[in-house]
Amino acid sequence: MGVVNVTPDSFSDGGLFADAEQAVAHGARLADEGADIVDVGGESTRPGAEVVSTDEELDRVVPVIGGLRRARPDVVVSVDTRHPVVAKAALDAGADIVNDIGGARDPAMLETVANASCGLVLMHMLGEPRTMQDDPRYDDVVAEVHEYLRERVEAAVFAGIASDRLAVDPGLGFGKTLEHNVALLRALDRFGDLDAAVVVGASRKRFLGTLTGVARASDRLEGSLAAAVIAASAGADAVRAHDVAATVRALAVADAVYGGDA
Repeated sequence: MGVVNVTPDSFSDGGLFADAEQAVAHGARLADEGADIVDVGGESTRPGAEVVSTDEELDRVVPVIGGLRRARPDVVVSVDTRHPVVAKAALDAGADIVNDIGGARDPAMLETVANASCGLVLMHMLGEPRTMQDDPRYDDVVAEVHEYLRERVEAAVFAGIASDRLAVDPGLGFGKTLEHNVALLRALDRFGDLDAAVVVGASRKRFLGTLTGVARASDRLEGSLAAAVIAASAGADAVRAHDVAATVRALAVADAVYGGDA
């Protein structure tokens, strides 16, 4: 899953692809590099980020999704949003998947997806982006995130969304400390019993910078590749990546070594 942030303030590539034409070209380039899914987001969800108006988010993502659908009809397109109105417009523009960092806690999101033949990624986040890194605490982070995602899958199925349209994401970096993120990666195979695909997004995140001593997000390639291989070998069905070409190559080696099981 290649990342296209159509935002001025995302933690890694904010402002680089804020223009729709640039964003479409970048998404097409990620597809050429081997991305099976191109994930388009119009709201920064970095720690401390402020809420973007629905109108602004629509103006950012809809032209890019429509442009990608026309430029690369072979590529699966997802919209990274927690707002049902944006999800509906993105689906109408040609998106195939809704990637909801809020875990579809808004019943209107479940209704929107249930009425469309699309996929849904349910992510765990503690609180909201603006406050999620303000002293996040868990008694048992793996058990609590697992239970939250189990409940969200159950709610989605109850809303009429078939389980084969669902994926779960433990939400690395979304209301988690370094220790929480490491624990979730270490226990990722636990999430394979949720009757949903598993998506992991570790690319360029702060905890990788802490582990490797790298301050700039764009310089965290090695840590990102290590996390992607760890996730895949633990059973992840998709990894979200900024550096698609390098990630594809790293996963090709891992796949060869593990005999196609990873």
